[in-house]
Amino acid sequence: MEIGTHTKQTLLRLQKNEATESIVYTRLAAIEKDAANKNILLRIAAEENGHYSILKKYTETEVKPDKWRIFKFYWLARILGITFAIKLMELGEENAKDNYAAFQDYPDLIQISKDEDEHEQQLIGLINEERLEYMGSVVLGLNDALVEFTGALAGFTLALSDSKLIALTGSITGIAAALSMASSEYLSTKSDGNGKHPVKASVYTGIAYIFTVAALVAPFIFISHVIIALGIMLAIALTIIALFNYYYSVARSESFRKRFTEMAVLSFSVAALSFLIGYALKEFTGIDA
Repeated sequence: MEIGTHTKQTLLRLQKNEATESIVYTRLAAIEKDAANKNILLRIAAEENGHYSILKKYTETEVKPDKWRIFKFYWLARILGITFAIKLMELGEENAKDNYAAFQDYPDLIQISKDEDEHEQQLIGLINEERLEYMGSVVLGLNDALVEFTGALAGFTLALSDSKLIALTGSITGIAAALSMASSEYLSTKSDGNGKHPVKASVYTGIAYIFTVAALVAPFIFISHVIIALGIMLAIALTIIALFNYYYSVARSESFRKRFTEMAVLSFSVAALSFLIGYALKEFTGIDA
């Protein structure tokens, strides 16, 4: 079939995407242990391969897949989960759907656009992944640690005025709070009877909490100037909020900006209030650590 040079270049780019995604889904299926998830991934891979064949009919050219994208999304899936990797890959292909939709005179290409927009998203939504099932527990651990410890460390900064003492106090308080939160999550999950394993839920909550506490306390261990350490701690808190909410927004298909703003405002408001309380208590009691 004769097509223009510009059209052929567009179709070749789309063909490369389909070849790449077909291999990504096939490789993810090979490492997936859950039989239902494996079948879903193989079905998507077969569909992407079918799209490749349709495009090849127009371009009459074999196209090699993008090895870097295959490598990137394979390892993203291994580290951050299959759902996150797939949804991130699909987000990167939003323009491809628009390109397909532009070919109004090619019914089979329009059908590919519909497949990309509807069918694959339905299949991806069916994927059952443990790390997403326990996302609520991770959210609980991160949220509580960020809000509580940006506030606590900000308060300690003026009340104690010694970086090592702040780090020690924060670490002891943080470990105790992590164990308390993990225990509470265990009891809450057990009483809810929602199908989640109480021990796993408590472990996810506890690990998220301890990781956050360790990251926030670290500046006070390595930096003696408490105000500089406080500034770095707040920057770390903002980074954790941004990274986690980006992951969550992609995996759950929710708004990043809304969640990020809400969590950042809450954490920093508590930190500011605690900083003022620490200063007020220090002045009122006359105690200078």
